[in-house]
Amino acid sequence: MKTLQALSAVQVGQSATIQALHVDTGFQFRLNALGLRIGKSFEIVRSAPFNGPLQVRVGSTDIMLRRQDANNIEVLM
Repeated sequence: MKTLQALSAVQVGQSATIQALHVDTGFQFRLNALGLRIGKSFEIVRSAPFNGPLQVRVGSTDIMLRRQDANNIEVLM
């Protein structure tokens, strides 16, 4: 069964699909330019210790994303 949750809850090695971006318009344009769009699948490559950033792989692009930003991205697991 698939569930909705925040991107920050996805574990290393898991894949998910972006369902909603709960961010301001400027940041949404930046995420779209980096490949993080609604409907796109991604994988969590690495999670930095002490609540650090997440390394997210979208296609062949790797992006470092702050956890507080990842909390505002809703994904389907």
